[in-house]
Amino acid sequence: MRLDKFLANSGIGTRKEVKEILKKKKISVNGIFVKGGKIHIDEKKDVIKYENEVISYKPFVYIMMNKPAGVISATEDSHHKTVIDLLNNKYRTYDVFPVGRLDIDTEGLLLLTNDGILSHNLLSPKKHVDKKYYVKIAKPLSENDVKTLENGIKLEENFITKKANVEIISEDLENNSYQVYITICEGKFHQVKRMFKAVDNEVLYLKRIKMGNLLLDQNLKLGEYRELTEEELDELKF
Repeated sequence: MRLDKFLANSGIGTRKEVKEILKKKKISVNGIFVKGGKIHIDEKKDVIKYENEVISYKPFVYIMMNKPAGVISATEDSHHKTVIDLLNNKYRTYDVFPVGRLDIDTEGLLLLTNDGILSHNLLSPKKHVDKKYYVKIAKPLSENDVKTLENGIKLEENFITKKANVEIISEDLENNSYQVYITICEGKFHQVKRMFKAVDNEVLYLKRIKMGNLLLDQNLKLGEYRELTEEELDELKF
């Protein structure tokens, strides 16, 4: 692997920043300071140091984010702030991308990584990975509404959703407050909103709280993020 790529993928800096760091002789390979990023190194055997600290190479990073509303699940956009814009430079150097998407006004759990295989497995229709959402709706659900949502519902383009699970959290008639959980294993465009619309209801607030076995860390405020623990990552892998 080229040294500059190794350094960028290790979170040392962007390619441009790495070039400047190398020029200042802050990087050593097996005890010898180098100024050029084009040399090839063995990331498993060679000892690479930055300011005398050994760099531990991580080819992949896995980030849990509590996505805020108003931010889009994309790597770049000319009109809106993206989830990548919320990351510091340490993670941007890894070229991470969001696993799937949350609508611009939807909050909650979003996984970002540069691991294409894991992303494919989590998004593959064949894997049927569950996504659980907390939903505030405009009016209460009838028993028939729940059955319809759970058994599969035909959306506008004749797409029939797979079976879902609906849990009533609370129905406060006095304060006109209705909250439910819904778990689906698909991710069609605006699917949750369209499902409730199909039973003559409206989603007022939507937040994803779980994906597969990965639960949103309740300590993460909107816009905050952290790397997954080893245990969390093991739960996601197939």
